Amino acid sequence: MNQHSPPRRYLVAALLLLAVQALASALLAPGFARTAVTDISGALLMLAALLAFATNGYASSGRMRWLWALQAAGWALWLADQAVWIMFDVVWRQKMPAMQFADALLFLAGAPMFAGVLLRPHREPSERSARLGAADFLLLLLWWLFLYISFVVCWQYIVPNEDAYNRNFDLLATAENMLLTCILAVFWWQTSGRWKKFYGLFSGAVACNAVAFYLINRAIEQNVYFTGDWHDLFYSASFAVYPAVALAGEGLSPTQKAESGDGSWLANWAMIAVLSLPVIACWALLDPRLPRLAAHFRVLVALATMFLMVLLLFIQHQRLNRELRHTNVVLHEASLTDPLTGLRNRRYFSATIDADVSQALRAHADGHDLHIRDLVFYLIDADDFKEVNDRYGHDVGDRVLVEMTRRVSSSIRDSDVLVRWGGEEFLLISRHTDRREAELLAKRVLAAVADMPFNVDEEGGTIYRNCSVGWAAFPWFPDNPRAISYREVLTLADRGLHQAKVSGKNRAVGMLPPTGKVIPISVEGLHAARMQVDVLAVSGPSRQP
Repeated sequence: MNQHSPPRRYLVAALLLLAVQALASALLAPGFARTAVTDISGALLMLAALLAFATNGYASSGRMRWLWALQAAGWALWLADQAVWIMFDVVWRQKMPAMQFADALLFLAGAPMFAGVLLRPHREPSERSARLGAADFLLLLLWWLFLYISFVVCWQYIVPNEDAYNRNFDLLATAENMLLTCILAVFWWQTSGRWKKFYGLFSGAVACNAVAFYLINRAIEQNVYFTGDWHDLFYSASFAVYPAVALAGEGLSPTQKAESGDGSWLANWAMIAVLSLPVIACWALLDPRLPRLAAHFRVLVALATMFLMVLLLFIQHQRLNRELRHTNVVLHEASLTDPLTGLRNRRYFSATIDADVSQALRAHADGHDLHIRDLVFYLIDADDFKEVNDRYGHDVGDRVLVEMTRRVSSSIRDSDVLVRWGGEEFLLISRHTDRREAELLAKRVLAAVADMPFNVDEEGGTIYRNCSVGWAAFPWFPDNPRAISYREVLTLADRGLHQAKVSGKNRAVGMLPPTGKVIPISVEGLHAARMQVDVLAVSGPSRQP
């Protein structure tokens, strides 16, 4: 660990400040000088803790940055409360009122500290669970503020009662510190290595500070406290531990993966908090010892808090619905898409073919334009593809398939659909087309695949590959569109592909109804863009990889 790291320097500064305060308590008589030294050194100790956490946050990123930033925010609130003490003790030289607004700063300081810890920075949760965790924490924060306003502020402003104010404030502050200590202890139990050391030291620091805070409050309430006595020294000593916590956590990063259902415990507590509000409101109305004004105040605060919580739950619900819809769309798309090539798959074909067939039948029944009423199926198969896998490996074979997909896709129209039919075989559905021009698309596909070589390694090695095509048009009989189903036409296209394979490969064969004939199309000189296609079954040259 860096001997000159900022947290280490702030720890040294905190120890020196603690020594100064101890000397002042030992050498100075109770009075203004001792009070000033105690208050100012205490503020500087808080500042040291704040800066130690803030510098860690500046050097971190992601979830760790949030942890340190939220701890620093808590210390900023604590320092603001100490500044109020300095104003009363040093500037105005007045006794701090027993019930004063700055107490809320002490209470609120625990909220960001809690938030940083509840992030579970030792784990790496998903972005979604992080967002949901933030919403659940806001629900708990609203509930915690409700408790403070109902049980503390009520006795401060609505029905002033110093004893009830002190009792409830101490109770909530103690509960807050105990809960944070327990959570840190649980994390200490779950972790190991540097994280275990960090959580152990952090838990001990919170526990020491809680004890010191309790003792100093008891002394204030019993009128035996004066600024600069041993209570302040113990209280300040608890501050000096926090730069050591920052030093122990310097450079930490998440080491555990999120578990399934991680964060549900926080959601459960948030729901319990929401459900507790009506119970607390009813209790306020039915408690005969509670002044009527205080009871009405608590009910109003409970209603306002419930409204805010329900609003937050509504926003969370809307976000979850959007995410669910998006997830469903993504899953649906994934189920219809081939993961290797990004093409549509057989499931997509099954889901959409009926609509395409119905469109073609309606076009023929309505006497639609001959040029845009047919549906043509092309089955495309890479020739001798096993040789590529055997010689170069399946990774190269996959790259060749992906490149073949790109080339075929670039040779078809936007309205056409290319489907990975299986292995190295593809199905092309040409929509709204004319069967009399079907062979033109077949030629483009053959040329697109064979014109350019395929890269097979990083050193620039290339091979030429061919493909074979079989095609057939639907409806099979234009004068009787419903006589033959699209499944039978697809079988005929497969027969055309088979004939292209057995007749030499590197060619396209179109299947026509009995009134016509089988038209073989072969491509000669596929590497040259200007070579013409001979529709009279002229075989093209065969290239070997």
